[in-house]
Amino acid sequence: MHDAVWLNANLATMVGGYGAIKDGAIAVTGERVSWIGPRRDWKQAAKAEHDARGAWILPGFVDCHTHLVHAGSRAQEFELRLKGATYEEIAKAGGGIVSTVHATRAASEDDLLASAQKRLRQWQAEGAAVIEVKSGYGLDRETELRMLRVARRLTGVKVKTSFLGAHTVPEEFKGRADAYIEFVCEDVLPAVAREKLADAVDVFSERIAFTRGQTVWVFEAAKRLGLPVKLHADQLSDMGGAALAAKYRALSADHLEYTSESGVEAMARAGTVAVLLPGAFYFLHETRLPPISSLRRQGVPIALATDNNPGSSPLSSPLLAMNMACTLFRLTPEEALAGFTINGARALGMQDTHGTLEAGKAADFTLWDIESPGELAYAMGANPRIARAP
Repeated sequence: MHDAVWLNANLATMVGGYGAIKDGAIAVTGERVSWIGPRRDWKQAAKAEHDARGAWILPGFVDCHTHLVHAGSRAQEFELRLKGATYEEIAKAGGGIVSTVHATRAASEDDLLASAQKRLRQWQAEGAAVIEVKSGYGLDRETELRMLRVARRLTGVKVKTSFLGAHTVPEEFKGRADAYIEFVCEDVLPAVAREKLADAVDVFSERIAFTRGQTVWVFEAAKRLGLPVKLHADQLSDMGGAALAAKYRALSADHLEYTSESGVEAMARAGTVAVLLPGAFYFLHETRLPPISSLRRQGVPIALATDNNPGSSPLSSPLLAMNMACTLFRLTPEEALAGFTINGARALGMQDTHGTLEAGKAADFTLWDIESPGELAYAMGANPRIARAP
């Protein structure tokens, strides 16, 4: 006997597109989906029966790229950008990531937890099941470890963590980027691995961050420790980041505005997921679109994420991110939903447990008061969620 069943439901399984099952049923036993299909085929029994009243049920959203744990605000930089300053100009003047580093280093673990848990409410309100959280605002050993410990303590959704010690060069290593990368690889990353605080290792590979050679240095250190890698790639220029990520069979390459056709081809061969971040594109007034047509043509899975962070994407709504992806990048609503479900799960290596409604997968799904799944990418600012189940 199943623990519970939801009847009179419309199911967007996200298997092969929407994978719609009209007038369906979904049953749960323990923490897993134990049966799914048309209601007419439901001949079994459950301890509890729920009437979905015609609601659409979708897998819980997976946000595969956030910087949720941090202290401080960078609202002043927003004003500077509106007056014409660029992201790179602000960073070179001592703003950007470095300003958040100062605030984060000064914050206690409990303070960081309280602020991050408060931010997380928005994802919970919109039916998120999984959220990835990066470090990268400590840039010293103790604060990087503290950020990851905080991420592990977050409640309400499943959290995956990424170590992003190679986010930028801190002030104490100014002009000594190689020395900082050596510190990251020989000191901080091994400590992270010993405490099992990271599920993956990320690097910001860009003109204002780290070179290809420095990125390889970090990737090799991660490989020795048995940790998969991800990459902030080709956001501001084509440094061959996508191809490098593919070479190391990265879980994902993220941003990708300047990625070349050859980079896309390399990702396709490696099975590396493309993570598009429309919040940063919008907030920074970018005009160079990611290579959407190439990604489609090469069959590269396209995931979406909020990229929630205080400087370039203070976005905390998966629903709004889907709308942005459709309006700015011209994704279809089906592609946008796949970006926050099946492909978001792929970008975290969680495709066997999350991202679709299938028997054996995590029983973490959401009921929505909508007429069709595409409505979730349509209405700006709306949240038609009925309930998170079970």
